[in-house]
Amino acid sequence: MPETTRFRSSQNVILPDDVTDPLLWRAAYDVAAAHQPDPTGRCTSLLCAGRSAPCEPLDNARRAMRLARGGARRAEFRETSGRSARDRRRAA
Repeated sequence: MPETTRFRSSQNVILPDDVTDPLLWRAAYDVAAAHQPDPTGRCTSLLCAGRSAPCEPLDNARRAMRLARGGARRAEFRETSGRSARDRRRAA
């Protein structure tokens, strides 16, 4: 049977302490690693065909990495209505 295990760059990286979704963070890290710009400022991924960096997949990967670090994001979240999430669940 052929070896199907693939190396992912995120396997060798230590997760930041505030990561709340390790799977999302590692997947986004791998996408970001694959879409780094070359010295001329073009994406090195074959999927981007030399588009200028940062490409859309790199932007999305960076966003996903921020979202996976939920501790900092939760502190910034504010309720828009006067009712809390707990009150809305009770009313439902």
